[in-house]
Amino acid sequence: MTIWIDGRLDDDARVSVLDHGLLYGDGVFEGMRMDARRVFRLDDHLRRFAFGMRAIGLELQGGIDRARQAVLETCRAHVGPDAYLRLVVTRGVGALGVDPTSCTNPVLFCIAGSITLYPTEKLARGLDLVTASLRKPGPDQLDPRVKSLNYMNSVLAKREAKMRHADEALVLNTRGTIAEASAANIFVVRGGVLQTPPTADGALEGITRRSVLAIAESLGVKTAEASLVRADVLDADECFLTGTGARIVAVGSLDGARIDGERPVMAAILEAFPDFARANSVAVD
Repeated sequence: MTIWIDGRLDDDARVSVLDHGLLYGDGVFEGMRMDARRVFRLDDHLRRFAFGMRAIGLELQGGIDRARQAVLETCRAHVGPDAYLRLVVTRGVGALGVDPTSCTNPVLFCIAGSITLYPTEKLARGLDLVTASLRKPGPDQLDPRVKSLNYMNSVLAKREAKMRHADEALVLNTRGTIAEASAANIFVVRGGVLQTPPTADGALEGITRRSVLAIAESLGVKTAEASLVRADVLDADECFLTGTGARIVAVGSLDGARIDGERPVMAAILEAFPDFARANSVAVD
């Protein structure tokens, strides 16, 4: 594992117990991928990172250029061609209490390492999902476009899935339509159309989500951002999850009901994804 923090490489890096990122989840992050020494859609990730900082009123000295430097220096120092990257900025050390104005020096760090979200044997058969009992907060409460360090909703959804012997949770919003999985976007294929929930329903505007839509359109597959309910998953010809960590993973069941099939749309997207990734990546060396 390789860690860059505030301008230096330090594999034993630490943050203060008074850091508001630790105390209150006050900060934002990005998860990225380096494949064959190339970072997938780096500029898109940094653009979302910059938006997140603006949305919570966090000003980083050096701005997004410093964040880009952190990613590239971490990748260059990392041994090996591939890595999962986690870029994080916290509000920094401050007084006890939620007042962010007591924090004057944000902390920026980047981690390069490995990540395994699901067992290998599950990837071919498809993940088992359960519908979470808790709901996704609305955009008037927590904007889903901001990848903040407060991920408790996702943590509890994942915990519930594990306690119910499933791999993942399907998370609904307060209106009962689908938002996403615990930490991934969801797609269904129904009647030849590839559909995914809109961000207005609580879905993160995922980078991999956006890439899948672009690849599908290039392959002539009809796509739509549409509000979905649990029954749409049960009635789907195909269902899969997408995310930086997960990439593209089939869903095999929801609440015990099987979602079987040949998955031709997902297979075509998976086949096209490596070329798309190479064309939309930034070399680090």
